[in-house]
Amino acid sequence: MLRIPGHGHPSPDEVVIGPLDLSARVEEALAVQAVAFGLSADEIAVRRQIVQRHMTHPGARAFGATTGDGRLVGFVYGMPNDRTHWWSTVVEPYLRAQGHEDWLDHSFVITELHVHPQYQNRGIGRALITTITDGADEPRSILSAIDTDSPARGLYRSLGYEDLARQVLFPSAPKPYAVMGAPLPLRRG
Repeated sequence: MLRIPGHGHPSPDEVVIGPLDLSARVEEALAVQAVAFGLSADEIAVRRQIVQRHMTHPGARAFGATTGDGRLVGFVYGMPNDRTHWWSTVVEPYLRAQGHEDWLDHSFVITELHVHPQYQNRGIGRALITTITDGADEPRSILSAIDTDSPARGLYRSLGYEDLARQVLFPSAPKPYAVMGAPLPLRRG
């Protein structure tokens, strides 16, 4: 467990990072994702099925950021990458074109990382991603993020992630993504 202090003393908004039973708390997690990422009700319904399926994969795990009163305000989940998974099949041609196809092997993929906007810029996202990757058996991590100069991409770069492929188009996604990779453990500082 990792504690992130709130803004005052005593602090009702202190956040604790710890293992998360994502299948049991999928509705809370998707509510955070909806606010942080701007999802519609239809998109939430699709993501609910995806999350539940992902959590059955070998090695899949999740961590949550929970307030003192038990409210989930952030989460991350991921799993060892498998080339047969949908995400890998979409990004593989982009990575191959850049000479980075080997990143699909022996990598822990960060599937989702979201923090409620009211709790952003407090180190919660950094704590979530470093906590989950610190427990990975793989020597590196990969993820995809919207291909724009955003706080999320800045966080990933500060942790050692570098662009492996850009302008990656996912079916039905309105914006292109970048695939990023970093050696593990992630850079601190």
